Amino acid sequence: MYLFYTSGNCDVYQGKQWSCLNIWLILCLFPITCVSDPSKPNFLLILADDLGIGDVGCYGNDTIRTPNIDDLAKDGVRLTQHIAAAAVCTPSRAAFLTGRYPIRSGMASSTQQRIIFWNGCSGGLPPNETTFARILHQQGYSTALVGKWHMGVNCRSRHDHCHHPLNHGFDYFYGMPFSLLNECQGLDDPQLAKSLQDTYWLYTQMIILAVLTLLFGKLTNLFPVKWKIIICLAICGLLYFLSWFSSYGFTKYWNCILMRNHDITEQPMNLEKTTSNMLKEAVSFIERNKHRPFLLFFSLLHVHTPLITTEKFQGRSRHGPYGDNVEEMDWMVGTLLDAIDKEGLKNTTFIYFASDHGGSLEARRGNTQLGGWNGIYKGGKGMGGWEGGIRVPGIIRWPGVLPAGTVINEPTSLMDIFPTVVHLAGGEVPQDRTIDGRSLLPLLRGTAQHSGHEFMFHYCGVFLHAVRWHQKDSGTIWKVHYATPVFQPEASGACFGRGICPCFGDGVSHHDPPLLFDLSQDPSEENPLSADTEPLFDTVTRRIREAVEEHRKTLTPVPQQLSPYNNIWKPWLQPCCGTFPFCWCDKENNKADSVV
Repeated sequence: MYLFYTSGNCDVYQGKQWSCLNIWLILCLFPITCVSDPSKPNFLLILADDLGIGDVGCYGNDTIRTPNIDDLAKDGVRLTQHIAAAAVCTPSRAAFLTGRYPIRSGMASSTQQRIIFWNGCSGGLPPNETTFARILHQQGYSTALVGKWHMGVNCRSRHDHCHHPLNHGFDYFYGMPFSLLNECQGLDDPQLAKSLQDTYWLYTQMIILAVLTLLFGKLTNLFPVKWKIIICLAICGLLYFLSWFSSYGFTKYWNCILMRNHDITEQPMNLEKTTSNMLKEAVSFIERNKHRPFLLFFSLLHVHTPLITTEKFQGRSRHGPYGDNVEEMDWMVGTLLDAIDKEGLKNTTFIYFASDHGGSLEARRGNTQLGGWNGIYKGGKGMGGWEGGIRVPGIIRWPGVLPAGTVINEPTSLMDIFPTVVHLAGGEVPQDRTIDGRSLLPLLRGTAQHSGHEFMFHYCGVFLHAVRWHQKDSGTIWKVHYATPVFQPEASGACFGRGICPCFGDGVSHHDPPLLFDLSQDPSEENPLSADTEPLFDTVTRRIREAVEEHRKTLTPVPQQLSPYNNIWKPWLQPCCGTFPFCWCDKENNKADSVV
């Protein structure tokens, strides 16, 4: 970059006569990129939804075509033991954004409902949590989230947006504040309603019975009770009744919406245009910010049911609708990579691809499998600590900085992206809270041979189901299970009878002593060890038990964001683009069908 220093009359430069106008014109010709900081890479973080580790070619699949993701791994680093902090999306994504176990932020549930269930509920990622987007925004980055959020919207009013992406460090948001559901497509196999209707109706009946009992006692003076208590219970009963009623047909209007920043642009959203719209927004963001450091979190709606696949990709794969959706997802990844290359940003962009957790084994319609394949690993989505639900693809590319074609077999976590991105952006990891992620930079650059993780804790809601111990001196990776889901049918490997495996109650088996596996020798968790077959059984289980006690000392009580009250639908919090309850609109002006 050249600097011109001129005198008051702007008339001398290297012995020649120059006018102020000429100098001004020359300055305008210099690229704007001169003002950006070349030491700060751009970040493109791509997170798939419900993608199994066995669904991708570079992780062993030879029947679904994923050439773009495979090339990403060929040009970068592939992580073989990349672990999600939870086996369902809301807590896993909270951990990804904050670098902290979801139990620390209150995003782990003590009930059977382990995710945010309504846009109109009061639960969500607390405003006092620090995301990597917030820190990068403070470092001068342009930050955007395109795609799925599922971290809540409002707290106390329809327009406070306390959980919204723009309140968590993102400058721009375009996407779905909730998650895809079969209800969004109007299918006859509802997902949300099926799991909620019985619960809501039971709670409604219980509360109505309690209110009538208290009312009778109050009016007959059988026992003293304050009117305030009766009124509060009656309001709760009304909310549960409204939630039960709304689950019959209103879910599409309450949850399946599209937002641009704080504005609702489609309610309900038009699924036929969703893929095109998401890609356009992501590519446009890259183009608009090519001259300044940026963070783009592209949070895919693929490959979650109902598998919205454009006509171009339908019927192309050997694995029906699910395979079609995976192949379209791969094309979307390729489109983003092409946009990065087109703008000359390939060598200055840190690209990360992963899934929020494992594939859903119970997702099916009739005899058609609509969920993913988790390779050799047992279990899947929603199954606490089994590998199939938490071991996910993890790929990182940064040409010229990270060696191409590298494979790292050390335990890593989605939570590791938080400190990694923050350090590369020149920020500081918060010191006022526990950060569970570990920077990946030493592993990626080859300056360290072992992961920063010694112990990793695998929760199902707030219940600790399993723990792994990376015994670095021997290279062994031990894993104990304190609780595992009861499969239905017993030998099926999934909870087909329930739809998703529970975390507690009669749907869980507790193990004392715990099940012990040597993942170094038995990654499929097929052969549990015992004191009779493993001389180190008592030593290993005792050391892990000590680690659990140390870990629990670091936990502090926080408000439970997924409590029954926070996770119930509240009419006054429902995002609405019209006059409630008449909420429908289509403000999208872009009618094109594709971006290429």
